[in-house]
Amino acid sequence: MGARDLTASKNEVSIPSIESPFYSAEEAALYLRISRRSLEHFRCDGGGPAYRKHGGTIVYHVDDLERWSAARRYNSTSEKSDK
Repeated sequence: MGARDLTASKNEVSIPSIESPFYSAEEAALYLRISRRSLEHFRCDGGGPAYRKHGGTIVYHVDDLERWSAARRYNSTSEKSDK
């Protein structure tokens, strides 16, 4: 089958059928390679990527994910500060 497998199991995140800059929490977690639970903690405690609520659905814009990730770029462990 092509890039979009319509028979994905319940445990897999499916690729949206439309091109969109908005990712679900599951998709955003995969994009950042962190757990969905980590994103939930960030939403409650702060420090995570900016998110939006479209109706009752939480979504992440790809630019916000990129910006959040870029702010965590280091060249050495001595640069890292507690954020």
